[in-house]
Parts: sequence; C-alpha cells; structure tokens
Amino acid sequence: MSQEKTRFALYVSSAALDEVSELYTSANCKTKSEFIEKAILFYASYLHTRRASEFLPDVLSDILSSSFTRLGDRMGHLLFKLAVECNIVHHLIAAANEVDRDVYEQLRNRSVREVKSTNGEISFLDDLIFQKSI
Repeated sequence: MSQEKTRFALYVSSAALDEVSELYTSANCKTKSEFIEKAILFYASYLHTRRASEFLPDVLSDILSSSFTRLGDRMGHLLFKLAVECNIVHHLIAAANEVDRDVYEQLRNRSVREVKSTNGEISFLDDLIFQKSI
C-alpha cells in the first residue's frame, strides 16, 4: 500500500544533484525522488535526535543515580553481613588462642602494612608461611 505522493518544485545545486544521480542506485532506491525522500526523512530523524539529546542527559542521570543507589545499598548490606561473619571469626580465634595485647598490636600493625603494600590483595598462604617461620 503506497502513500500518496505530492509533486513540488525542488531547487538544488548541480553538485547535490550529481550526488543523487551517483548514489541513488547504491542506496537501493528505484528513483532519484525516492532517494531524496529517504534523505529528507533521515535528516529529519537526525534533527529529532539532536532535540532529544537536550533532555536525554537528565533522564540518563536519573537512571544512573537510581542504579548506583541500589548498588550502594546492596554493597552496604553485603559488607554488613561480611563484617558480622568476620566478627564471629574474631571471637572464635580469640576464644581458642591465648594472645596478649602486645602481640595483637604487633600483628595488627603488620597487617595494616601488608594490606597497604599489596593494595588489599592478601594471601592466606603467605600469612601461614610467615606464622610458621616465627
């Protein structure tokens, strides 16, 4: 079902008409008029997109803000659960071992240095080897 076409006068430069003549068959158009119509619709879509970009950053910002808020809430929840489990392990280790305050302070200072120097990439095996060497 074809749409009704309207005829009108079109004044274009010779260079533009040469471009149409050269490209309309490669664009799968049967006529130069079809090519020009597609070009008009393409350019109109481009202009609509440019207008849409004026409000798009606000919409995108709202979506990203919402996503990051949910991510932050989820990470906070997971970190809380991890802290609870870590606290349980601390209590179990403290109950099973006799470590005085001075040894604890030395171990804590060493741990802070290790975490800083390895950027948080610590290894249980490295710690085990160190403890066995004492």
